Amino acid sequence: MPNIRLTEEELRYIALFENITGVPARDCVIDRANDRIIFIVDKGFAGLAVGKGGVNIRRIRELIGKSVEVVEYGETPEELIKNCLYPAKVLAVKITKTANGRKVAVATVAPQEKAIAIGKGGKNINRARILAKRYFDIDWVTIA
Repeated sequence: MPNIRLTEEELRYIALFENITGVPARDCVIDRANDRIIFIVDKGFAGLAVGKGGVNIRRIRELIGKSVEVVEYGETPEELIKNCLYPAKVLAVKITKTANGRKVAVATVAPQEKAIAIGKGGKNINRARILAKRYFDIDWVTIA
């Protein structure tokens, strides 16, 4: 994991998240452009964090007045991007370098899954872009 410095605000959100869910958060990203907080949890803990019927996420959302999302961490950029695009079924993720040295990830999904992968208003693909940049220095994520 890269050396990420969390702000006081992010640390407060993590404390609230852990208090309500009982799940340790690896990271917290405040996405002001989409008015949401994204929590990153270890593999296998997203369901527990969300709670039965989304009860934990609803409580946190009510307390902070922002949309709340949970993503499972991935050890590889491919795994993290797949997790970001969930519930879309990602068939493959290919990381390439452009001629000018930018790292680009192309996620392949079945045609009927494309809208799910992109998300309403592009929120899922934007989440993948934010986290791929933060953890793996990938400049762009796109859907094929």
